[in-house]
Amino acid sequence: MKMTAIMKLKVLQGHLQEVNGFEKPKIVYEQYETPSHIAAVALYTIQTQYGDIEDKLILDAGCGPGILGIGASLLGAGCVTAVDVDHDALDILHDNTKEMELTNIDAIQCDFLTQTCRWDKYFDTVLMNPPFGTKNNVGIDMKFLQMGVQCSSGAVYSLHKSSTRSHIEKKIKEWGLNGSVIAELRYDLPATYKFHRKQSLDIAVDLWRIHHTRK
Repeated sequence: MKMTAIMKLKVLQGHLQEVNGFEKPKIVYEQYETPSHIAAVALYTIQTQYGDIEDKLILDAGCGPGILGIGASLLGAGCVTAVDVDHDALDILHDNTKEMELTNIDAIQCDFLTQTCRWDKYFDTVLMNPPFGTKNNVGIDMKFLQMGVQCSSGAVYSLHKSSTRSHIEKKIKEWGLNGSVIAELRYDLPATYKFHRKQSLDIAVDLWRIHHTRK
């Protein structure tokens, strides 16, 4: 059943284009900005296809400057909790929410991967664009997914490289979960760190919806 959204996709993307990104991204956290068009399409799809944003309790896990949480707030989320390990990213998030006059986003500095007991099945919906899991963080994307499922009483929506699709399918089956790709997107990744040799890199990205089998 198709749901409605309180604003049109183009309007949402226009607002998200105003969100400030990382000033000095940190490779240790694999910090890359989620493009406004990807965030807008993902959030609009989540709301109009599943009704999982408006009036919901939302967690933006590994939020960075907060574009997913901000977009959820703009689409009528009841309350958004945004968490990140990096205080500099949360400072940017604070500035973004202040400039956009959003009052329903709470920012918490913590290591999301250690919050199992604290937020067990606490949130209706979990949003994330986790680290890809390259360099020194191999497997961290799967750890984010596992923690997201533990924190959600509903569904986890997560962005991953399409090249990892078969691996994610295998893992969620092992975990006894249900999941599917609900949107296929293109991620134009600009050169962010010194070791990047190309000005930009076009990456195919999947938006996953993952939930418990009982859902």
